[in-house]
Amino acid sequence: MQTLAHWDGGPGPWILLFPLIWTAVVVGAVTVLRRTGRSGRRGPWRATADTGPSGDSPIAMLGRRFASGEIDEDEYWRRLSVLDEQFGRTGKGGAA
Repeated sequence: MQTLAHWDGGPGPWILLFPLIWTAVVVGAVTVLRRTGRSGRRGPWRATADTGPSGDSPIAMLGRRFASGEIDEDEYWRRLSVLDEQFGRTGKGGAA
């Protein structure tokens, strides 16, 4: 009699299915844990990579004023160059 445990006296080809299932489970668990772990916090390695202006920075406020039409393009570039000299793009807090 042939059963799943003994196919012609030994394990059948279905035995390869178990390592594949466990590999898929482990890869899926690691993927879920990595995605949920990164969504709420930022590591120190990403703090320097983000060089864009924050929501309260003078550069961001200038960008919002330009986008809303309060100032024209020439005024935007003139003020941006002054802010860039004073604050810099790296966010050093006034030290140029």
